[in-house]
Amino acid sequence: MRKIIVMMFVFGMLFACKDNSKGHEESNIETTVEAVVDSIVVQEETLVEKKISVRALKDSLTSKGFQTFEYVDSKTKDTVLMQQYFIAFLKKGTVRNQNEEEAALLQEEHLKHLGKMYELGYADISGPFGDDGDIRGITIYNVPTLGIADSLAKSDPMVKAGRLEVEVHPWWAAKGFQLR
Repeated sequence: MRKIIVMMFVFGMLFACKDNSKGHEESNIETTVEAVVDSIVVQEETLVEKKISVRALKDSLTSKGFQTFEYVDSKTKDTVLMQQYFIAFLKKGTVRNQNEEEAALLQEEHLKHLGKMYELGYADISGPFGDDGDIRGITIYNVPTLGIADSLAKSDPMVKAGRLEVEVHPWWAAKGFQLR
């Protein structure tokens, strides 16, 4: 059925051209039509993969110890997979007497640690807050247990030095959704 619709669209676009003597324009139209057709095919394949992959993704996460649940979105009728993540609040620590050079080195090591957590797939997003409050930033850990998230957060050089303290909480989010 999809092929028939695509073919009708292609023929419609080709016959809509009134002046076939201009090969350049016809070539541009064919290229545009091909791009549209390719886009439709990719979108359809993505939708099929998404519908198939919700169950497979849930099974994979569950087998690795992650907590999940799913629900059907009332507007779109899509199945949404929710996963438990762990959000680590990085709070101002009690040991803040490092000189400027020591603080700069700790910051460098802190950023390396967060980068490593991201590269290894343990953390999905990290960042500082924009004010100068007691809560300095967050990291969202994509690991199966609170114990693992807590251990990873506490292995941060800033936390080990006492410049930051960590408070970790379970947090639920839809799998695969992006920030806007």
